[in-house]
Amino acid sequence: MSATERWSVEIDITEDEDRTHAAARLRTRDTTGLRGSGTAKRAPEDANVPEVGAELAAARALFDLAKHLLKAASIDVEQLTGRPAHLHS
Repeated sequence: MSATERWSVEIDITEDEDRTHAAARLRTRDTTGLRGSGTAKRAPEDANVPEVGAELAAARALFDLAKHLLKAASIDVEQLTGRPAHLHS
């Protein structure tokens, strides 16, 4: 029998002059504490296109979140097996 579980990620984006910050938070049935963050900085010669900064900052926050999730999975595997886990992205 298969089961479906829903996980969601919320991303908050804050713009501050030439910088955009993103914070990503994972929500699962058991976890709300995994977070990732990312920043994008606009070069002075670049056009001011807020969507690009938001996309870059969000992508970096999701990448950071993915690293934290992989680490959490590695810790869980080690606790279950009693051996070092060698998980790769």
